[in-house]
Amino acid sequence: MDLIKKGEKKVLNAWAFYDWANSVYALVISSSIFPLFYGDLFRSANQTSVSFFGINTPSESVISYITAIGFLIIAFISPILSGVADYLGNKKFFMKLFCFIGSISCMLLYFFNLENLYIGLLFYMLALIGFWGSLVFYNSYLPDIALPEQQDAISAKGYSLGYIGSVILLIICLALVMKFDVFGFNSDTHAMKASFVLVGIWWLGFSQISYKNLPNFRNNNKISSKTLFLGFNELKKIYKQLKNYQVLKSYLSAFFVYSMAVQTVMIIAAYFGEKEVQWESSSQRQIGLIVSILLIQIIAVVGAVLTSKLSKKIGNLKTLIIINIAWILICIAAYFIIKPVSFYIVAALVGLVMGGIQSLSRSTYSKLIPQNTADTTSFFSFYDVTEKIGIVIGMLVYGLVAQLTGKMQNAILFLVVFFAIGIFLLFKTAKKEQSS
Repeated sequence: MDLIKKGEKKVLNAWAFYDWANSVYALVISSSIFPLFYGDLFRSANQTSVSFFGINTPSESVISYITAIGFLIIAFISPILSGVADYLGNKKFFMKLFCFIGSISCMLLYFFNLENLYIGLLFYMLALIGFWGSLVFYNSYLPDIALPEQQDAISAKGYSLGYIGSVILLIICLALVMKFDVFGFNSDTHAMKASFVLVGIWWLGFSQISYKNLPNFRNNNKISSKTLFLGFNELKKIYKQLKNYQVLKSYLSAFFVYSMAVQTVMIIAAYFGEKEVQWESSSQRQIGLIVSILLIQIIAVVGAVLTSKLSKKIGNLKTLIIINIAWILICIAAYFIIKPVSFYIVAALVGLVMGGIQSLSRSTYSKLIPQNTADTTSFFSFYDVTEKIGIVIGMLVYGLVAQLTGKMQNAILFLVVFFAIGIFLLFKTAKKEQSS
């Protein structure tokens, strides 16, 4: 077991740097290059839908359902693994394991095609599982290594490093796609596939820097069959404990609801822009979508820092309420998007609130966890399971609304309901915090 002093800058910086390593998945795979690649596959085959388990399903709904399945798997296995990690103290091992699964799966996306769609979707899902699975253990490090007054700032630093690192790789990938012949590729699609390999190498390579300095809390406990159920037992225990922490319980309810909408918008934004915006040409679509994603990332760095400063002045909960109101306005505006210019404006607004709500949600929960709690992994596992189940519901609702109405805008507008309920619950949380 490594002995560290809480608040040590070297360890905090190593923790934050993992965002630099893994955020390339979120930007290149989840948000930009893969959605372009996915859309191009169907467009070049003159298809808008595919037989998905025997049912003719729109391409955007297929990716929504696969994403929901991936998050459902994460929601199920993370309690098991977090229980084992708490018992054995080896959260670092599991963080490495999921990083390996995710990064290798990104590389295997090189072989994604419509002829072997199910295999390609499996790699897509495993990359998703690897990314989000590693975050369970990454997030759980925060209260172990940072003092309460450091957590907002170091959380924001992590997100900022992630945005900067991922933007650098996206620019490299953009150059490969737009100048594919210069780099020796036979098509822009081939260059996109190469980008997936670069993501895996970047993620796996830079994460080693974090692993070198993050502490290992491994103890001498031995694993047994009972250990596998420790996570679920811990979740039950955390759920029972929540009645003693009404502010934390109320906050989790709010987070569960608004995160359904936040994560859904962030996941499907690129698919929406790729299909629904009226681009003049294929090259404009590629450049426009990637530029808009870059715009989101750059502005998100500023958004995360400004949100951290605002929360210090008016408090975390009030800041979260303001951000959720902004999300509602963005969803309403997205309903009317047709032209690229409108898409750019909404993208900029998304960037401003995206980094802020992610960073502040994580640090708010961390600060609301009872002080001197030993099983922080279990508390964060509960947080992550809450988020993942919310995403499953959000993606399923989005996919169904889009499939039934035939319009992605209707699905985005429907997400306003989740934000509105989240705001109501945040107000209730703030009142409970004042009276406690």
